[in-house]
Amino acid sequence: MSTPTVPGHDRSEADLSVVVGERRQLVNLGYRLLGSLAEAEDAVQETYARWYAMSPERRGAVESPGAWLTRVAGRVCLDMLGSARVRRERYVGTWIPEPLPDRAEWSSVRTDGDGSAPADPADRITLDESVNMAFLVVLESMTPAERLAFILHDVFRYPFGEIADVVGRSPAACRQLASSARRRVRAGRVPAVPAARQAALVREFKEAWEARNIRALVDLLDPDATMAADGGGLVGAVLRPVEGSRLIAQYLVHIADKAPGLTLLERTVNGVPGLVAQSGGVTVTVAAFELAGGRVARIWAVRNPEKLRPWTERGSG
Repeated sequence: MSTPTVPGHDRSEADLSVVVGERRQLVNLGYRLLGSLAEAEDAVQETYARWYAMSPERRGAVESPGAWLTRVAGRVCLDMLGSARVRRERYVGTWIPEPLPDRAEWSSVRTDGDGSAPADPADRITLDESVNMAFLVVLESMTPAERLAFILHDVFRYPFGEIADVVGRSPAACRQLASSARRRVRAGRVPAVPAARQAALVREFKEAWEARNIRALVDLLDPDATMAADGGGLVGAVLRPVEGSRLIAQYLVHIADKAPGLTLLERTVNGVPGLVAQSGGVTVTVAAFELAGGRVARIWAVRNPEKLRPWTERGSG
């Protein structure tokens, strides 16, 4: 986790530049570990709080501030993952990772400490395979230690010797943790679908849903498709996953009938094509899709308003 030395004559200025420059990396790490942008930001804030709680002398003695921040952020996230498991056991319905908008979708409800709007998440989260919803859901099946070892090694390319210092286990044990996590990822992976086909299939799905065409929806869904919804007990949402193409199609048409003013928009969700449902200009649902064999295999519908704060209230088309 070594960080290159920043050119400059003043060590303190160089270290400050390094510390500030690590923020994006830390948020990227936190989001993948926690499945929540809000919790990732909390973890990063705690990491910086611990850095600045040290005396100037102790900070000056840190050979690599970037490595120190990554170690601490990893440990903070590890603690948060442990407590999150307890909270999610009491969660109402299905817990789904917080959906991440594309740059064009960002309209922050939160503000930075000075009252200004923070940078959009596209500036902070690198959009790649490790943030798509299917990948994040697989991560949820891992133990916190597996998840941390895997993300640090396979996504951020840190050696096991340095990961061991974060996880608190031997390098060999961390290697085994990452290997176990890798098997889970491989078991859950489906063949990649070209981006253009993904977008076309989501568009066809949207049109069939808008037309309340059950037969068309069934044809677009894999016969064994599943749909999970996350309302967090704050809004109405099915508490258990809906299984099977016909039941999902009927459920979607039922939703459309209950909300005649619902507007569906094609949007990028965690880096891949998805749908956003708005009512009165307010985002009420963000849907992510996993495609397999030219059909929709899984749908994750996030309705919990606390997870939809990053999403725009704009978007008429």
